[in-house]
Amino acid sequence: MSHIRLPAGYFEDMYAKDPDPWGFTTRWYEQRKRALTLAALPKARYRRAIEPGCSIGTLSEQLAVRCDHLVCTDISDRALDLARRRLAARPGSPSGTVEFRRWGLGDTWPGELFDLIVLSEVCYYLDADPLRAAFRDAARCLEPGGTMICVHWRHEVPQYPLSGDEVHRIAADTPGLTRLAGYSDEDLLLDVFTAGGRRPVSVARSEGLTPEEKD
Repeated sequence: MSHIRLPAGYFEDMYAKDPDPWGFTTRWYEQRKRALTLAALPKARYRRAIEPGCSIGTLSEQLAVRCDHLVCTDISDRALDLARRRLAARPGSPSGTVEFRRWGLGDTWPGELFDLIVLSEVCYYLDADPLRAAFRDAARCLEPGGTMICVHWRHEVPQYPLSGDEVHRIAADTPGLTRLAGYSDEDLLLDVFTAGGRRPVSVARSEGLTPEEKD
């Protein structure tokens, strides 16, 4: 948490004033961004995923349907409490278990591997050097062939140390990550990476819709 260059209590104050300070549940921008994020994931299901900066759990709720085990983290106790309530009330759709942890990007990564890492609207709270270290740690915690997805707002926010574009340039330069796909518009950047240098089998090829590649 010491790596986040914002005033102490910044997030707790925001959630105290409004339980949904970014309009995750009301804005079409947020709904569309979640749909883009979920559609960009190349696998239908993941075994073990982590979502740093889960906030009130609007994306977590949908990720849980596609993950056997999802670790949701945040540095705000209030946000974690709201996320727990949201996911506890979700309909009984086929989904995996969800674990909540008070942990922030820039802290020491858990000593475990994940096949999905979701970094959505969280990386620009760090300065460049701590973020580079966080991406290197994340790459080490990503299983071979696993997926890392980064999604960030592109417009300037004076309080944030980095812009979304700067975040994604740092991600693209991280050793051990290979970019698979992406989307950009005036408002957001989305990039999908995998661990290791070899590109995984495409979605269409994995379902037999295109011929096998020859070595």
